[in-house]
Amino acid sequence: MVFSDWIKPGGVLRRLAKRLFQVVVTLFGLLILTFVIGRVMPIDPVLAIVGQDADQSTYQQVYQQLGLDKPLYVQFFIYFNSLMHGDLGNALLTGRPVVDDIIRVFPATIELATMAIIVGAGLGVPLGVLAAARRGKWADYVVRFISLAGYSTPIFWVGMMGLLVFYAWLNWVGGAGRVDMAYDGLVENRTGLLLVDSLLAGEWDVFRSALNHLVLPATILGFHSLAYISRMTRSFMLAQLSQEYIITARVKGLSEFRVVWAHAFRNILVQLLTVVALAYGSLLEGAVLIETVFSWPGFGSYLTGSLLLGDMNAVMGCVLLVGLIFVTLNLLSDMLYQIFDPRTNA
Repeated sequence: MVFSDWIKPGGVLRRLAKRLFQVVVTLFGLLILTFVIGRVMPIDPVLAIVGQDADQSTYQQVYQQLGLDKPLYVQFFIYFNSLMHGDLGNALLTGRPVVDDIIRVFPATIELATMAIIVGAGLGVPLGVLAAARRGKWADYVVRFISLAGYSTPIFWVGMMGLLVFYAWLNWVGGAGRVDMAYDGLVENRTGLLLVDSLLAGEWDVFRSALNHLVLPATILGFHSLAYISRMTRSFMLAQLSQEYIITARVKGLSEFRVVWAHAFRNILVQLLTVVALAYGSLLEGAVLIETVFSWPGFGSYLTGSLLLGDMNAVMGCVLLVGLIFVTLNLLSDMLYQIFDPRTNA
Protein backbone atom coordinates (compact mmCIF):
# COMPACT_ATOMS: atom_id res chain seq x y z
CA MET A 1 0.00 0.00 0.00
CA VAL A 2 1.51 3.32 -1.10
CA PHE A 3 1.34 6.51 0.93
CA SER A 4 -1.26 8.06 -1.39
CA ASP A 5 -3.66 5.23 -0.50
CA TRP A 6 -3.30 6.11 3.19
CA ILE A 7 -4.17 9.79 2.77
CA LYS A 8 -6.88 9.50 0.14
CA PRO A 9 -10.54 9.91 1.24
CA GLY A 10 -11.42 6.81 3.23
CA GLY A 11 -7.75 5.97 3.77
CA VAL A 12 -6.24 4.80 7.04
CA LEU A 13 -4.77 8.16 8.04
CA ARG A 14 -7.95 10.02 7.13
CA ARG A 15 -10.06 7.67 9.26
CA LEU A 16 -7.57 7.86 12.13
CA ALA A 17 -7.49 11.66 12.01
CA LYS A 18 -11.30 11.76 11.98
CA ARG A 19 -11.48 9.47 15.02
CA LEU A 20 -8.92 11.50 16.95
CA PHE A 21 -10.76 14.72 16.16
CA GLN A 22 -14.00 13.19 17.46
CA VAL A 23 -12.19 12.10 20.64
CA VAL A 24 -10.78 15.59 21.26
CA VAL A 25 -14.16 17.26 20.67
CA THR A 26 -15.95 14.77 22.92
CA LEU A 27 -13.50 15.15 25.79
CA PHE A 28 -13.44 18.94 25.48
CA GLY A 29 -17.24 19.08 25.55
CA LEU A 30 -17.26 16.78 28.58
CA LEU A 31 -14.72 19.05 30.27
CA ILE A 32 -16.84 22.17 29.69
CA LEU A 33 -20.04 20.46 30.84
CA THR A 34 -18.44 19.06 33.99
CA PHE A 35 -16.81 22.40 34.84
CA VAL A 36 -20.05 24.37 34.47
CA ILE A 37 -22.05 21.83 36.50
CA GLY A 38 -19.39 21.88 39.20
CA ARG A 39 -19.57 25.64 39.48
CA VAL A 40 -23.37 25.90 39.60
CA MET A 41 -23.89 23.07 42.10
CA PRO A 42 -25.21 24.23 45.50
CA ILE A 43 -22.00 23.13 47.22
CA ASP A 44 -19.52 25.64 48.59
CA PRO A 45 -15.94 24.35 48.20
CA VAL A 46 -14.66 27.17 50.40
CA LEU A 47 -16.69 25.97 53.38
CA ALA A 48 -15.39 22.46 52.77
CA ILE A 49 -11.87 23.83 53.26
CA VAL A 50 -12.24 26.40 56.05
CA GLY A 51 -15.16 24.85 57.92
CA GLN A 52 -18.42 26.33 59.17
CA ASP A 53 -16.79 28.28 61.99
CA ALA A 54 -14.34 30.33 59.89
CA ASP A 55 -14.62 34.12 59.95
CA GLN A 56 -15.42 36.24 56.91
CA SER A 57 -11.84 37.37 56.26
CA THR A 58 -10.58 33.77 56.15
CA TYR A 59 -13.47 32.82 53.87
CA GLN A 60 -12.69 35.68 51.46
CA GLN A 61 -8.99 34.85 51.42
CA VAL A 62 -9.60 31.22 50.45
CA TYR A 63 -12.32 32.30 48.03
CA GLN A 64 -9.79 34.45 46.16
CA GLN A 65 -7.06 31.80 46.35
CA LEU A 66 -9.36 29.36 44.58
CA GLY A 67 -10.04 31.95 41.89
CA LEU A 68 -13.79 31.92 42.50
CA ASP A 69 -13.93 35.71 42.39
CA LYS A 70 -13.02 35.66 38.68
CA PRO A 71 -15.51 35.30 35.79
CA LEU A 72 -16.50 31.75 34.90
CA TYR A 73 -14.69 31.71 31.55
CA VAL A 74 -11.48 32.89 33.24
CA GLN A 75 -11.79 30.13 35.83
CA PHE A 76 -12.26 27.61 33.02
CA PHE A 77 -9.16 28.70 31.10
CA ILE A 78 -7.08 28.64 34.29
CA TYR A 79 -8.28 25.10 34.95
CA PHE A 80 -7.73 24.07 31.31
CA ASN A 81 -4.18 25.45 31.35
CA SER A 82 -3.41 23.48 34.52
CA LEU A 83 -4.98 20.37 32.96
CA MET A 84 -2.72 20.67 29.91
CA HIS A 85 0.24 20.53 32.29
CA GLY A 86 -1.11 17.40 33.98
CA ASP A 87 -2.33 19.25 37.08
CA LEU A 88 -5.87 18.38 38.23
CA GLY A 89 -5.48 20.30 41.48
CA ASN A 90 -5.39 18.99 45.04
CA ALA A 91 -8.12 16.91 46.62
CA LEU A 92 -9.85 18.26 49.71
CA LEU A 93 -10.45 14.75 51.00
CA THR A 94 -6.77 13.77 51.21
CA GLY A 95 -4.85 17.02 50.62
CA ARG A 96 -2.82 15.32 47.87
CA PRO A 97 -2.83 15.87 44.09
CA VAL A 98 -5.91 14.38 42.44
CA VAL A 99 -3.72 12.53 39.93
CA ASP A 100 -1.91 10.73 42.76
CA ASP A 101 -5.21 9.81 44.41
CA ILE A 102 -6.63 8.39 41.19
CA ILE A 103 -3.46 6.39 40.55
CA ARG A 104 -3.75 5.02 44.09
CA VAL A 105 -7.43 3.96 44.03
CA PHE A 106 -8.03 3.05 40.39
CA PRO A 107 -6.10 -0.27 40.32
CA ALA A 108 -8.45 -1.70 42.97
CA THR A 109 -11.43 -0.95 40.73
CA ILE A 110 -9.64 -2.34 37.66
CA GLU A 111 -9.02 -5.58 39.56
CA LEU A 112 -12.65 -5.81 40.64
CA ALA A 113 -14.13 -4.87 37.25
CA THR A 114 -11.82 -7.19 35.31
CA MET A 115 -12.78 -10.19 37.40
CA ALA A 116 -16.44 -9.17 37.11
CA ILE A 117 -16.35 -8.92 33.30
CA ILE A 118 -14.64 -12.32 33.12
CA VAL A 119 -17.57 -13.74 35.09
CA GLY A 120 -20.18 -11.74 33.18
CA ALA A 121 -18.90 -12.39 29.66
CA GLY A 122 -17.61 -15.88 30.40
CA LEU A 123 -21.07 -17.01 31.51
CA GLY A 124 -23.33 -14.50 29.78
CA VAL A 125 -22.21 -15.25 26.21
CA PRO A 126 -22.66 -19.06 26.38
CA LEU A 127 -25.99 -18.65 28.21
CA GLY A 128 -27.22 -16.20 25.58
CA VAL A 129 -26.23 -18.57 22.77
CA LEU A 130 -27.92 -21.49 24.57
CA ALA A 131 -31.12 -19.50 25.05
CA ALA A 132 -31.25 -18.56 21.37
CA ALA A 133 -30.47 -22.10 20.18
CA ARG A 134 -33.17 -23.52 22.50
CA ARG A 135 -35.72 -20.79 21.95
CA GLY A 136 -39.06 -21.51 23.62
CA LYS A 137 -37.67 -24.44 25.63
CA TRP A 138 -36.82 -24.74 29.32
CA ALA A 139 -33.19 -23.62 28.82
CA ASP A 140 -34.41 -20.41 27.21
CA TYR A 141 -36.80 -19.70 30.08
CA VAL A 142 -34.09 -20.36 32.69
CA VAL A 143 -31.63 -17.97 31.02
CA ARG A 144 -34.29 -15.30 30.63
CA PHE A 145 -35.21 -15.67 34.31
CA ILE A 146 -31.54 -15.27 35.31
CA SER A 147 -31.30 -12.19 33.11
CA LEU A 148 -34.46 -10.70 34.62
CA ALA A 149 -33.20 -11.39 38.14
CA GLY A 150 -29.90 -9.71 37.35
CA TYR A 151 -31.66 -6.61 36.02
CA SER A 152 -34.27 -6.25 38.73
CA THR A 153 -32.44 -7.22 41.94
CA PRO A 154 -30.83 -4.25 43.75
CA ILE A 155 -27.11 -4.85 43.73
CA PHE A 156 -26.55 -3.44 47.23
CA TRP A 157 -29.13 -5.90 48.63
CA VAL A 158 -27.46 -8.81 46.84
CA GLY A 159 -24.11 -7.67 48.22
CA MET A 160 -25.37 -7.52 51.82
CA MET A 161 -27.10 -10.92 51.50
CA GLY A 162 -23.93 -12.36 50.00
CA LEU A 163 -21.87 -11.12 52.93
CA LEU A 164 -24.40 -12.47 55.39
CA VAL A 165 -24.64 -15.93 53.82
CA PHE A 166 -21.21 -16.68 52.35
CA TYR A 167 -19.06 -14.75 54.84
CA ALA A 168 -20.92 -14.55 58.17
CA TRP A 169 -22.71 -17.92 58.06
CA LEU A 170 -20.71 -20.21 55.79
CA ASN A 171 -17.30 -18.49 56.01
CA TRP A 172 -16.55 -19.45 52.39
CA VAL A 173 -15.19 -16.06 51.32
CA GLY A 174 -13.40 -13.08 52.80
CA GLY A 175 -15.21 -10.12 54.27
CA ALA A 176 -14.81 -6.39 53.72
CA GLY A 177 -11.70 -4.89 52.18
CA ARG A 178 -9.19 -6.28 49.71
CA VAL A 179 -7.24 -8.51 52.08
CA ASP A 180 -7.24 -9.78 55.67
CA MET A 181 -5.92 -7.31 58.22
CA ALA A 182 -3.01 -9.65 59.04
CA TYR A 183 -1.69 -9.36 55.47
CA ASP A 184 -2.34 -5.66 54.94
CA GLY A 185 0.85 -3.86 53.88
CA LEU A 186 2.98 -7.00 53.55
CA VAL A 187 3.28 -6.72 49.77
CA GLU A 188 5.13 -3.92 48.00
CA ASN A 189 2.81 -1.80 45.87
CA ARG A 190 4.21 -2.20 42.35
CA THR A 191 1.16 -2.23 40.06
CA GLY A 192 -1.62 -1.51 42.55
CA LEU A 193 -3.22 -4.83 41.55
CA LEU A 194 -3.01 -6.86 44.73
CA LEU A 195 -3.24 -10.24 43.00
CA VAL A 196 -0.40 -9.34 40.64
CA ASP A 197 1.76 -7.74 43.34
CA SER A 198 1.40 -10.74 45.65
CA LEU A 199 2.36 -13.09 42.82
CA LEU A 200 5.41 -10.99 41.94
CA ALA A 201 6.45 -11.00 45.60
CA GLY A 202 5.84 -14.74 45.96
CA GLU A 203 3.46 -14.16 48.88
CA TRP A 204 0.99 -16.98 48.26
CA ASP A 205 -0.88 -16.45 51.53
CA VAL A 206 -1.55 -12.84 50.56
CA PHE A 207 -2.62 -13.96 47.08
CA ARG A 208 -5.11 -16.47 48.48
CA SER A 209 -6.47 -13.90 50.91
CA ALA A 210 -6.85 -11.27 48.17
CA LEU A 211 -8.54 -13.77 45.84
CA ASN A 212 -10.82 -14.86 48.67
CA HIS A 213 -11.91 -11.25 49.22
CA LEU A 214 -12.31 -10.59 45.50
CA VAL A 215 -14.50 -13.56 44.58
CA LEU A 216 -17.79 -12.46 46.13
CA PRO A 217 -17.94 -8.76 45.06
CA ALA A 218 -16.67 -9.63 41.57
CA THR A 219 -19.23 -12.42 41.20
CA ILE A 220 -22.11 -10.18 42.29
CA LEU A 221 -20.94 -7.38 40.00
CA GLY A 222 -20.45 -9.90 37.20
CA PHE A 223 -23.96 -11.26 37.74
CA HIS A 224 -25.43 -7.89 36.78
CA SER A 225 -23.26 -7.63 33.66
CA LEU A 226 -24.16 -11.24 32.87
CA ALA A 227 -27.81 -10.25 32.70
CA TYR A 228 -27.10 -7.57 30.11
CA ILE A 229 -24.60 -9.58 28.05
CA SER A 230 -26.72 -12.75 27.94
CA ARG A 231 -29.78 -10.80 26.87
CA MET A 232 -27.94 -8.99 24.08
CA THR A 233 -26.26 -12.22 22.94
CA ARG A 234 -29.63 -13.96 22.74
CA SER A 235 -31.06 -11.11 20.69
CA PHE A 236 -28.11 -11.10 18.26
CA MET A 237 -28.19 -14.88 17.89
CA LEU A 238 -31.93 -15.00 17.21
CA ALA A 239 -31.45 -12.51 14.38
CA GLN A 240 -28.72 -14.68 12.86
CA LEU A 241 -30.46 -18.03 13.32
CA SER A 242 -33.39 -16.79 11.24
CA GLN A 243 -31.16 -15.99 8.24
CA GLU A 244 -31.26 -18.03 5.04
CA TYR A 245 -27.61 -19.11 5.24
CA ILE A 246 -28.38 -20.90 8.53
CA ILE A 247 -31.23 -22.80 6.86
CA THR A 248 -28.87 -23.71 4.02
CA ALA A 249 -26.24 -24.97 6.46
CA ARG A 250 -28.78 -27.18 8.20
CA VAL A 251 -30.07 -28.53 4.89
CA LYS A 252 -26.50 -29.49 3.96
CA GLY A 253 -26.39 -31.66 7.09
CA LEU A 254 -24.03 -29.65 9.31
CA SER A 255 -24.21 -30.43 13.00
CA GLU A 256 -26.21 -28.05 15.18
CA PHE A 257 -23.08 -27.22 17.17
CA ARG A 258 -21.24 -26.17 14.02
CA VAL A 259 -24.22 -24.21 12.71
CA VAL A 260 -24.59 -22.28 15.97
CA TRP A 261 -20.97 -21.66 16.90
CA ALA A 262 -19.05 -21.71 13.61
CA HIS A 263 -21.60 -19.80 11.54
CA ALA A 264 -24.18 -17.85 13.57
CA PHE A 265 -21.96 -16.96 16.54
CA ARG A 266 -19.08 -15.93 14.30
CA ASN A 267 -21.28 -13.32 12.67
CA ILE A 268 -22.24 -11.64 15.95
CA LEU A 269 -18.68 -11.26 17.27
CA VAL A 270 -18.47 -7.70 15.98
CA GLN A 271 -21.60 -6.66 17.87
CA LEU A 272 -20.58 -8.55 21.00
CA LEU A 273 -17.24 -6.76 21.14
CA THR A 274 -18.98 -3.43 21.58
CA VAL A 275 -21.42 -4.84 24.14
CA VAL A 276 -18.66 -6.36 26.29
CA ALA A 277 -16.43 -3.28 25.98
CA LEU A 278 -19.18 -0.92 27.10
CA ALA A 279 -20.17 -3.32 29.88
CA TYR A 280 -16.58 -3.25 31.11
CA GLY A 281 -16.56 0.55 31.05
CA SER A 282 -19.79 0.60 33.04
CA LEU A 283 -18.25 -1.71 35.63
CA LEU A 284 -15.24 0.57 36.02
CA GLU A 285 -17.34 3.60 36.88
CA GLY A 286 -20.51 1.96 38.18
CA ALA A 287 -19.17 -0.21 40.99
CA VAL A 288 -19.94 2.42 43.63
CA LEU A 289 -22.55 0.43 45.56
CA ILE A 290 -20.51 -2.78 45.61
CA GLU A 291 -17.41 -0.88 46.71
CA THR A 292 -19.45 0.74 49.48
CA VAL A 293 -20.97 -2.52 50.72
CA PHE A 294 -17.65 -4.37 50.69
CA SER A 295 -15.53 -1.40 51.87
CA TRP A 296 -13.51 -1.73 48.68
CA PRO A 297 -11.00 1.16 48.48
CA GLY A 298 -11.59 1.85 44.81
CA PHE A 299 -12.45 4.55 42.33
CA GLY A 300 -16.19 4.54 43.04
CA SER A 301 -15.74 5.05 46.78
CA TYR A 302 -13.28 7.87 46.15
CA LEU A 303 -15.64 9.62 43.71
CA THR A 304 -18.59 9.30 46.09
CA GLY A 305 -16.64 10.68 49.05
CA SER A 306 -15.36 13.58 46.96
CA LEU A 307 -18.84 14.41 45.68
CA LEU A 308 -20.34 14.42 49.18
CA LEU A 309 -17.54 16.70 50.39
CA GLY A 310 -17.96 19.07 47.46
CA ASP A 311 -14.42 18.43 46.23
CA MET A 312 -14.91 19.48 42.60
CA ASN A 313 -11.24 19.03 41.66
CA ALA A 314 -11.48 15.34 42.47
CA VAL A 315 -14.95 15.00 40.93
CA MET A 316 -13.90 16.62 37.65
CA GLY A 317 -10.76 14.50 37.48
CA CYS A 318 -12.81 11.34 38.00
CA VAL A 319 -15.43 12.36 35.43
CA LEU A 320 -12.76 13.09 32.84
CA LEU A 321 -11.19 9.70 33.49
CA VAL A 322 -14.56 7.96 33.03
CA GLY A 323 -15.11 9.85 29.79
CA LEU A 324 -11.64 8.92 28.57
CA ILE A 325 -12.30 5.27 29.40
CA PHE A 326 -15.53 5.14 27.40
CA VAL A 327 -14.01 6.99 24.44
CA THR A 328 -11.01 4.64 24.45
CA LEU A 329 -13.20 1.55 24.64
CA ASN A 330 -15.29 2.82 21.74
CA LEU A 331 -12.13 3.41 19.71
CA LEU A 332 -10.88 -0.09 20.49
CA SER A 333 -14.26 -1.49 19.48
CA ASP A 334 -14.09 0.35 16.16
CA MET A 335 -10.58 -0.99 15.54
CA LEU A 336 -11.70 -4.54 16.30
CA TYR A 337 -14.69 -4.01 14.02
CA GLN A 338 -12.28 -3.45 11.15
CA ILE A 339 -10.33 -6.59 12.07
CA PHE A 340 -13.32 -8.93 12.35
CA ASP A 341 -15.51 -7.31 9.69
CA PRO A 342 -13.52 -6.27 6.58
CA ARG A 343 -16.66 -4.64 5.16
CA THR A 344 -16.08 -1.66 7.48
CA ASN A 345 -12.88 -0.87 5.57
CA ALA A 346 -14.81 -0.24 2.40
